[in-house]
Amino acid sequence: MASDRRTLLADAALDVLADEGIRGLTHRAVDRRAALPPGTTSAYFRTRAALLTGLVTRLVQRDQAELHMMAEALAPLRSVEELMDAMVVLTRQRLTGEGRRRSLARYACAVESVRDPELRAILVPRENAGREAVRLFLAERGVPDVDDRTHILLTCIDGLVFDGLVSGGEVPREALEGLIAAALRQSTGRTSGQVAHPR
Repeated sequence: MASDRRTLLADAALDVLADEGIRGLTHRAVDRRAALPPGTTSAYFRTRAALLTGLVTRLVQRDQAELHMMAEALAPLRSVEELMDAMVVLTRQRLTGEGRRRSLARYACAVESVRDPELRAILVPRENAGREAVRLFLAERGVPDVDDRTHILLTCIDGLVFDGLVSGGEVPREALEGLIAAALRQSTGRTSGQVAHPR
């Protein structure tokens, strides 16, 4: 089926991007990675822009599926420590193995999207079960501006993942503790009692 072939090629393009960077992403490189005859990729994605769009669309699909599976595997978050543990698992997944490769591709695409409104629209953070679990956790603790807090928390964690990717390190647990404490801080400047001893 055409849709299966497009998915195969988009996955191969993700691998090429992760291994060779944006300059190495060509139709021929994707053909080789997918072990398909020369010209196959260009038959499905006529231009480089079309190839990038297909790649980014597939990347978002895989990210969304990962976050949905994580949320399903977790019981409703009941404590700061449970939220912390979930964030530790997420950051480790994105810095090791297949998750690391997808992170490399994701950040390369993010840079490209600065000059490409179509890519930027695809990469806009979407609602998913993982994001909703965090939003609900914050809302149940009465924090103000819960949508903004959720966005800022997850964006900051994404920044820590980027730093870990560049430096080759991990995301320190204490850094996550600080971000979660800040997200739960009330507008008076005092922190919720549940955050006083997050570990």
